[in-house]
Amino acid sequence: MLLKTLTHRLVLIGILIAGSLSALWTNYRRTDSPDRPGMPVSLGLDLQGGMQLALELDQSERRSADPARDIELALTILRKRMDEFGVVEPLVQQAGKERIIVELPGLRDPERAKAIIRRNAFLEFRITDESRALDRVLPALDRALTGLGVSIGPTTMRGAVDRLLGGTGAPDSLVTGQLARLIVPAGDGSSYALPGEYAVPEPLWRSVDSALRRAEVRRLWPRGIDLKWADTTTGEHRLLYALADRPMITGKNLVDARARTDPLTNGPEVTFSLDHEGGRRLGDGTGKNVGRYMAILLDGEVQGRPPVIESRIEREGRIRMTGRSLAEAQDLAITLRAGSLPTPLKIVEQREVGPSMGEDSIRGGITAGVVGTALVIAIVIGYYAMSGVLAVLALGLYALICFGALALFGANLTLPGLAGFVLSIGMAVDANVLILERVREEVRNGRSAVTAMEYGYREALATIVDSHVTTLISTLLLFMFGTGPIKGFAVALTIGVSISLFTALMVTQLMTAWWFRRTRPKVLPL
Repeated sequence: MLLKTLTHRLVLIGILIAGSLSALWTNYRRTDSPDRPGMPVSLGLDLQGGMQLALELDQSERRSADPARDIELALTILRKRMDEFGVVEPLVQQAGKERIIVELPGLRDPERAKAIIRRNAFLEFRITDESRALDRVLPALDRALTGLGVSIGPTTMRGAVDRLLGGTGAPDSLVTGQLARLIVPAGDGSSYALPGEYAVPEPLWRSVDSALRRAEVRRLWPRGIDLKWADTTTGEHRLLYALADRPMITGKNLVDARARTDPLTNGPEVTFSLDHEGGRRLGDGTGKNVGRYMAILLDGEVQGRPPVIESRIEREGRIRMTGRSLAEAQDLAITLRAGSLPTPLKIVEQREVGPSMGEDSIRGGITAGVVGTALVIAIVIGYYAMSGVLAVLALGLYALICFGALALFGANLTLPGLAGFVLSIGMAVDANVLILERVREEVRNGRSAVTAMEYGYREALATIVDSHVTTLISTLLLFMFGTGPIKGFAVALTIGVSISLFTALMVTQLMTAWWFRRTRPKVLPL
């Protein structure tokens, strides 16, 4: 009976071995890079170093009506961003009801990763105001501030104001908070001004912004006008733009974004394309506003100076990134492709793991594994002779299939996972010991070698299945109710126990059957 199924089992095991080797090789090629060699199995944060971040919704900036839904959307968007960022096997998962954990193993540039994670990537296209409506309401805004007793900045800011006004001198009243003198059209200096473009002394722009957004002042803004700052400074002043309060389109209609270098200016830019609805809305909006200027905003900041609309624009466009690098343009393209976050995220906890800690862990784990495996091999072979050799060979295949499964599913090997595999190796050895002891008992009862082997495997089956199933139930509970390292341990142990059951009942039995076919022993060497 045992020998009849030899061919089918051999084919199945051969497929598993080939699949494991293929998965390990594929993972090695995928992770191989110029700055570090590839790895057959991806290592977790605790083994190769990296960064772990705990994130929560920043309700102080935007109050969410449905935090649970926002967490769900944020998880999806962050996974897309991290997959494109280039970190091997990033982990993005929810912890509790309000927290997201991001693990980035092998990370080489933490600040860049944090910038990508925190960026909301909310894209807008707005027309600049040509009516100079802001100029007309600035006196009213000043009267409101005077009534509130608000002062924009101290007299130490006089030099910055003087430079902005061309050295004509700045009276005390100017520095103490008159918006009509601090917010001036950019063209009042030597530079060319765009419609709706204003300049504010760089040291004072935050104070001006705070004053403008006070409720008593905000309600006096011109109807239909919103005020947005430029994302960068020009040196001595910061640009402020008066824009239409309703965007022409937003990033919700964006389907693709790519970074490139402008062949004419050699500067970085991001090209984008829109879906059908976005293309129609952009085409209608730009078609009605040819000759006017359109600001491109990202997370509420104007990106560069607004370009003039020379003709109707439909499904494609570009964002020029003045004073930025190509890497920053690539990061912007990544965040735009992934979509905007529903609510801003804040980093509430950050932990960086150095590679030296991982190297020590790997070294210690390898030492423990080699010593333990050598002792197991010596004891099993010394006690069970040839049957022990077959059991050891089965353990070797067990290890290959286990690591192949890790590579196939894209799982990271962590310290808790390594502990789970060590435990499953012990269970695999235990299963072989149970089988061989049962066979030895059948031999003592006077059965022939072939009969004793068949009875031994059959009678030991129930015990082995019981022990493995109870372990699997425990690992299922650990996975359901555990978090982080506990889940990693549960997953590794589940994979190891399942493959251990397979190798004990299939691989060892196959090797024994093959050995019986070749040698036809009358007495088992036990």
